[in-house]
Amino acid sequence: MRSIRFSVEGEPVAGHLHLPRNVSSGLPGVVVAGPMTSVKEQVTGVYAAALAARGVAALAIDHRHFGESGGMPRQYERWDRKVDDLVVALDWLAAQPEVSSDRIGLAAVCLGSGYAAHAAARSPLARALGLVAGYFRDPEEMRRQDPESFDARVAQGSAARDLFLATGEVQTIPAASLTGDAAMTSADTVDYYTRRAAVANYTNAFAVMSREYFLPFDVQAAAPQLTLPVRMVHSENALSPAWARRFHDRLRGPKELIFTQSRGQTDFYDDQDLVAAAADLLADHFHITLQERRP
Repeated sequence: MRSIRFSVEGEPVAGHLHLPRNVSSGLPGVVVAGPMTSVKEQVTGVYAAALAARGVAALAIDHRHFGESGGMPRQYERWDRKVDDLVVALDWLAAQPEVSSDRIGLAAVCLGSGYAAHAAARSPLARALGLVAGYFRDPEEMRRQDPESFDARVAQGSAARDLFLATGEVQTIPAASLTGDAAMTSADTVDYYTRRAAVANYTNAFAVMSREYFLPFDVQAAAPQLTLPVRMVHSENALSPAWARRFHDRLRGPKELIFTQSRGQTDFYDDQDLVAAAADLLADHFHITLQERRP
């Protein structure tokens, strides 16, 4: 593993590039996207290391506004900026001497599946996509179920952004908490972010202004734009399996949806056996689909 940096719109992005041992060139390479508010020492780093052990160069980054990367305000969850980060990360990865520029893809876990899907739709470099326990948000359905609460939280985000622009004050709430207002409130996610993955680089906070962009983030909209091969790994106990099936149904290219067993969502993040099984499926997918193009 080596620490790397590149810039997006003049702001620094920090990352960890995980490489297989004793291979100097011609590798398939993937950028790994992860859950909201997460950093490279958490689930993306776990999967990047697992993929590197299986012969795939893998890059985990801190998105702008998070971790060691630049960007103000801090803890600002802007899906469009995260997609921009991934597109530039693909360009950076394709330029590395160990990686074949014709063998580039994206891997993702949880909400990172949405960021990666939109990045894959934009970047001509992306040739394969592997998604684990994806959170395939459908904001139209969410709003139909509770329009008053949905619209109120979007308005709360807009008001917080106006306050930031006028005064520089950033309103924050916990990213993960079982009490009060928080971005993630399940016992599963709270245990992960506040105990199992409470690394020094992670800040358990969420800028309220994020809600203006986060709540309307439509992951389902990316599916019809994708014609590259997609392998999805999910569980009936992971987040929204019905949305996973809906996303899979809307894909236009070669596709596969594999259901496995999990206790919940975040054991896909750090349970050694489950990570190994998912990484095997991802690595197999990438080795098959990222065959080097010939002149």
